[in-house]
Amino acid sequence: MARNRNFAASQRGADRAAIMLTIITTCRLNDVDPKTWLADALACIADLPASRLHELPPEGWKLLRQADKPSDQQAA
Repeated sequence: MARNRNFAASQRGADRAAIMLTIITTCRLNDVDPKTWLADALACIADLPASRLHELPPEGWKLLRQADKPSDQQAA
């Protein structure tokens, strides 16, 4: 942990870097483009009711986007 803090210049910076790397890795593990996911998540989060927050993580987001595609595009 100390090495991460030195790399990030502070503990707070190391914590932020760890969060971002976790998000990016989660996107990649779910075959989701991190930039596309983040842009869409930030665009819709303000209007999303609390009951639908489960749709925001990359794995839930991907399933919803696949369901939104017409069936002829899902095979591609």
